[in-house]
Amino acid sequence: MTEPAGRRPRKRVHYGTGREALLEAAVRVVARGGLRRLTYRAVAEEAGVTHGLVVHHFGSRDALIEEALTHAIRSSLSSSALEPGTGEAADFSVGLTDMVESGPDLQAFQYELLLESRRRPELLAHLRSLYAEYFDATRRELTQMLPGPVDEGLSRMVFATLEGLVLHQLVFGEREVIEDALDELRSVLRLLAEKRDGEA
Repeated sequence: MTEPAGRRPRKRVHYGTGREALLEAAVRVVARGGLRRLTYRAVAEEAGVTHGLVVHHFGSRDALIEEALTHAIRSSLSSSALEPGTGEAADFSVGLTDMVESGPDLQAFQYELLLESRRRPELLAHLRSLYAEYFDATRRELTQMLPGPVDEGLSRMVFATLEGLVLHQLVFGEREVIEDALDELRSVLRLLAEKRDGEA
């Protein structure tokens, strides 16, 4: 039996990897069409499975949104080198431009959810708790890099710079410009470290 024209052939999603495949499908649906396009049917079609399987794994659309957001942020954290753990400015966010190039849908999905939270405040609490992982990772790395205390204002400023660069690359491309901007950010962090060392 052949699939109707225009439909993707259904694939078998294996237990253990199926949930992640569905989350990635949800991310792609939202990245391309916004949150309003996110339905069980759209995710099922994107993943090549039955819509009942999506219902079985997530139970509600809100659960699907929350789990897809968690998946997107944790994937971004692991691939961005936001927190290399070396305490060296030269290593800070070295994987950022590769992360955007290799996973633009993950980044677009997060921006879609951020904007949607202005219309749907119930998303905000979950976004806040997950974005706290970004903020904490930034602050931990800066604490290793810079002598003295790192306050929330500095760590948020640095993270906001990174987030703006991700958005710029996502929309305009210009990887070389983003790499130059990251080099400038690392230079500023090195100068700040030297200044603080001199004051200690």
